[in-house]
Amino acid sequence: HIYVTWFWFSPFSLDLPESPCALILNTCSMCVSFHSFLLQIFEWWYFRKYGTSFIEQVSVSHLRPLLGGVDNSSSNNSNTSNGDADSSRQSVSECKVWRNPLNLFRGAEYNRYTWVTGREPLTYYDMNLSAQDHQTFFTCDSDHIRPADASKDPKHLLQISVEHNTLFVLSGILIVKVCATAYILLAEEEATTIVEAEKLFKQALKVGEGCYRRSQQLQHHGSQYEAQHRRDTNVLVYIKRRLAMCSRKLGRTREAVKMMRDLMKEFPLLSMFNIHENLLESLLELQNYADVQAVLAKYDDISLPKSATICYTAALLKARAVSDKFSPEAASRRGLSTAEMNAVEAIHRAVEFNPHVPKYLLEMKSLILPPEHILKRGDSEAIAYAFFHLQHWKRVEGALNLLHCTWEGTFRMIPYPLEKGHLFYPYPICTETADRELLPMFHEVSVYPKKELPFFILFTAGLCSFTAMLALLTHQFPELMGVFAKAFLGTLFAPLNFIMEKVESILPSGLWHQLTRI
Repeated sequence: HIYVTWFWFSPFSLDLPESPCALILNTCSMCVSFHSFLLQIFEWWYFRKYGTSFIEQVSVSHLRPLLGGVDNSSSNNSNTSNGDADSSRQSVSECKVWRNPLNLFRGAEYNRYTWVTGREPLTYYDMNLSAQDHQTFFTCDSDHIRPADASKDPKHLLQISVEHNTLFVLSGILIVKVCATAYILLAEEEATTIVEAEKLFKQALKVGEGCYRRSQQLQHHGSQYEAQHRRDTNVLVYIKRRLAMCSRKLGRTREAVKMMRDLMKEFPLLSMFNIHENLLESLLELQNYADVQAVLAKYDDISLPKSATICYTAALLKARAVSDKFSPEAASRRGLSTAEMNAVEAIHRAVEFNPHVPKYLLEMKSLILPPEHILKRGDSEAIAYAFFHLQHWKRVEGALNLLHCTWEGTFRMIPYPLEKGHLFYPYPICTETADRELLPMFHEVSVYPKKELPFFILFTAGLCSFTAMLALLTHQFPELMGVFAKAFLGTLFAPLNFIMEKVESILPSGLWHQLTRI
């Protein structure tokens, strides 16, 4: 404050000779003083409103990353190498890509989108991850014909598997399994409608169930049979889950809910498929909010990994209790009630977990088809959630209005720097890179936190640079800058001089003399 006050009054107290250089220096000093005064006022206002220093926040969040600054430490080389290794491992774990539980059918939905628009909704990276998933879940070391070999031509694999099943009836498990995976590939990639895909999955279910029963009897005969049983279990669960999704897409939602519940009860340990997220979406479609709350009570646990579906569904249920009567004006006058406070806190929790979702729910950003894989807390997860759950938010009266009024308040609650986090572990810094690999090129990837600098910082930087340039030019070319300064000031005060001349010509000379004396 002393610095700002000195700069504010210094131009008027400097006793410099009347020269072009002195004129320029006085002008530059006044510019810096005025800029410092504005910065002090803005800093005071920002601290009063948000309770934090604007200069400190910008320095930590924007300037330090641009300058590449890191915290100094006195650790030795071994500690540095260990830290680098730990940070790299942490980065890999943070950017883990998950299979989208609600992924669409490639033949019946993704390909139809390509036929209509001419755009490819899936990236090569995303499809390659799907091929790796198929190899992981649907193969084992004892296989001679892998589904990966059939991914290029699933019809060819189906023909081979049927021939082997006919000629080598006694060969058992492997041949029937390959036939089941061939049906899966046909349903996923070749079927052009959901009805066709459902028929193929039903054929795959018959083969898969027989294969599962046989491998279940032999699973304790050795590690090879145990691997085959694990493979057959994955195939059976995948088929049943996709059949339930077919029922959901064809409007048989209650049937889909029953199939999902039976599947979760029969295979409770296979959480990698995240079937509970399919169940939550189907229950919301039925508006069975009591069952939705029961599922959330089981899976929204502190020891279980979170997802946008879990966090935003919990926020939707709490917002549903107050959203129909919520009014921002009334809440500002009387304050928030307990139920409204719980709803706002749930929204803040959801937004902190994934800050990209609200723009899609509020239709501030256009939706695209969700990818087959998502990055938790990333833009890909936000698209996948909003694509299927936007209708459920619209169905609850006032829910989107409550979200619109409260979601931006989350960013004021998260401490700075963002690496500290608030309710969750710190937001990963690698989400933008991974999302660009998962999402198509025609989609503008949402980035958090924003990399743009505030306008006031840009204005301050421009003013400081302009002042420094004036001082440098004055030092190098004092006479020339004096001429420019006189010309600039003459032009600047020309309208004022013109007005003064008009006033003098209109008013009597004696009256003007008395006014100047006052």
